[in-house]
Amino acid sequence: MPRNPDATRARIMKAATDEFATYGIAGARMDRVAERAASSKERIYTYFGNKDQLFDAVFSNYVEDSLAEVDFDAHDLPAYAGRMFDHFADVPERLRLSTWYRLERPEGTHLRTLIDTNDVRVQRIAAAQDDGSVPSHFTAVQLLAFIQALSTSWATMNPEFSALAASISRQERRRTVVDAVARVVGVAAAPDPDGDGGDGGG
Repeated sequence: MPRNPDATRARIMKAATDEFATYGIAGARMDRVAERAASSKERIYTYFGNKDQLFDAVFSNYVEDSLAEVDFDAHDLPAYAGRMFDHFADVPERLRLSTWYRLERPEGTHLRTLIDTNDVRVQRIAAAQDDGSVPSHFTAVQLLAFIQALSTSWATMNPEFSALAASISRQERRRTVVDAVARVVGVAAAPDPDGDGGDGGG
């Protein structure tokens, strides 16, 4: 049967995403990726290079997918925070992948995809501040930092605090994030049509 390079690359990317989300860069094993992808280490090296380069491809792909999935609206930052909350709550592996990136690449090669994404969002917030849609008591960079932190706050708790907060439903957690960002930017949070929060589990 003829080999399909695109299908092989897709299987490798899926397997590598699962591997890096679980084990990080240092703990990931190329032989496990090859086994999950029904491929070979040699083919992985041919398509993606070494393990660090494979992680860069995986993480860049994740960022691009996130951009496509989570619409960024600088004129409605509370709603954006709610969508970010859903993005990570729906697939916890996404946050683990981001955490590994921060832990293992604190001073490494900066990915162009991330640089461009951050620049675009900061510029859009700054433009919204210029036209008066968003208050300027925080800089655009400060606002983006707060929003990113608040949208992932429930997912980054230690196990002891998670147990303390176990009775708080997903819907209520999401509402808290949206309301907190609304307070940070000094606006009233609009009624949230997406605020059902999925299954409502704690």
